[in-house]
Amino acid sequence: MIHLHYIDDALLVAEKPAGLLSVPGRSAENQDCVVARLQAVYADALTVHRLDQVTSGLLLHARGKEMQVALSMQFEKRQVGKRYDAVVQGLLEGDAGEVDLPLIVDWPNRPKQMIDHQRGKPALTRWRVLSRDIAAQRTRVELEPVTGRSHQLRLHMASLGHPIVGDVLYDAAPAQRVHLHARSLRFTHPLTGEALAFESATPF
Repeated sequence: MIHLHYIDDALLVAEKPAGLLSVPGRSAENQDCVVARLQAVYADALTVHRLDQVTSGLLLHARGKEMQVALSMQFEKRQVGKRYDAVVQGLLEGDAGEVDLPLIVDWPNRPKQMIDHQRGKPALTRWRVLSRDIAAQRTRVELEPVTGRSHQLRLHMASLGHPIVGDVLYDAAPAQRVHLHARSLRFTHPLTGEALAFESATPF
């Protein structure tokens, strides 16, 4: 069963575990996912946004098509506040910064993404150091995806020479899991106009 942080007649805020798909894949063995598990209990649950399979944390779902359209519009207009916690390899220089590099799918190696200044879609990530572990040579960071491209946070951190711990797709050393967690989600309730804010404890 998927843990719910919040539920009402308009929406659900679910806790996605690492390793579970957000939506079904193409193959028969990839049908188990967050939205399918939610729909088994709440038939009107619909996807609003996605997290990578390797990522854990807060995942918003609408209840019904009308609410899906309203909530999706907030994402498109960049009215949703998202913060992620990550641990990256190495010690980041500086305490904050941003990565502004355009991304496109690396088609022969999909779902991997790559930086492409000619054909890529604009992508902007802000980062802030939370702590440094000198002994382990790792840095804990807060990440804010201003845009919402596929694999954006993962590739942007790798582009700095500091891939997220466990993210072998982007040249990190293997680890028990990819250290990326959707910790904070802020948006406006589509019916009441209330500002909603949710936090999820980082599991690493």
